[in-house]
Amino acid sequence: MTALKPKHILLAADHIGGLRDAIAVARPDLEIRTKALATVDTADLAWAEVFVGFRKPAVDGWGSIRWIHSIGAGVDGLVYRKSLPAGILLTKSGEDFGPAIGEWCLTRALAENQFLRELGADQRDRRWNRTREPILLRGQRVLILGTGQVGAGIARAFRGLGAIVVGLSRSGRSVPDFDRVEPTERFEAEVQEAHWLILAAPLTEATRGWLDRDRLAQCGGVYLMNVGRGAVIDEGALPEALDRGYLRGAALDVFEREPLPPESPLWDHPLVMISPHLSGPSTLAATTAGFLESLAAIERGETPRLAVDPARGY
Repeated sequence: MTALKPKHILLAADHIGGLRDAIAVARPDLEIRTKALATVDTADLAWAEVFVGFRKPAVDGWGSIRWIHSIGAGVDGLVYRKSLPAGILLTKSGEDFGPAIGEWCLTRALAENQFLRELGADQRDRRWNRTREPILLRGQRVLILGTGQVGAGIARAFRGLGAIVVGLSRSGRSVPDFDRVEPTERFEAEVQEAHWLILAAPLTEATRGWLDRDRLAQCGGVYLMNVGRGAVIDEGALPEALDRGYLRGAALDVFEREPLPPESPLWDHPLVMISPHLSGPSTLAATTAGFLESLAAIERGETPRLAVDPARGY
C-alpha cells in the first residue's frame, strides 16, 4: 500500500481514559482532536485523516478520513450496513479480549451451577436449605458459535475446569483450544448435547438473526450466553423461548439496541441476567499499542497486521 503520513487524528473514544495523552506522549508530532461521538460533525471529519473510535458518527460520509481504527473487538459499528468508500483503510484493536470474556462466561456458568441466585434468596429469608447440590462444570458440554480469538479465550476458560468444548464455524476447520469444531450446519445435533450455548460471533450479513425462532426451538433447554453482538439473536423471540423451556436461562452482555431500552421485557424476566456490554473491556495499554503499531506500518507503506476486510466484517 502507499505510505500515508497522517497528522490529524480524530479521537472519539472518550470511554478509554488517557488514550489521547498516551498517544501524544508516544507521538508528539500528531495533532489529536478528542470529541464525544455524538458531537462529531462534518468539520471534524474534513479536518482529520484518521478516525479512532468504535461507532460511525451520525453524519453523512467520512470527509477526509483515509484510515479508520476500531478500538473494539468488532468493526460492525463502523461498517455494518454502512457505506465505506474505497481507499479507506480499516484496522482494529490488537487486544486479545478472549481471557476477559472467558472469565465473564465462566462466572455466569459457575453462578448457575452453584445456585448463587437461589442461595442469595435463601439468605435474605434466613432459610437453611440443603435441597440443592452444586453441579460441577467438569464433563459438561459447551457449544461456542465463533472460533476466533474471543471464542478461543472462552474455550480455554471452560476446558480449564474440565468442560468439553465444541466450536461452530462456517468451515468447521479444526482450531486449537477446542476439543473439536463443526460447521454451523451441525447446530441442531450439537446443541442437543450441550449444557451451555455461547455466541461469540461478529455481526455480519451471515450472522444477523442467526439464532432465530427456529433455532431457539431446537435448543432443548440449553443455557444461552451472548457476548458477540445483540443482533445475532432474534431478541424478540427470547422471552417465549425462555417461557417454553427452549432455554433454561440466558446471560446477555450485548443487545440489538444499546443501552437496552427500559421497556424491554428482558429486564424483568426471572431467567435473564443482564450486563451493559462490559464483558471485554478495552485497556489503555493495548488500545494505545494497537493504534501505534498500525500507524507505524502505514507510515512504512505496509498493510498493518491488524487490517480488517470491510466486506467480511472481521
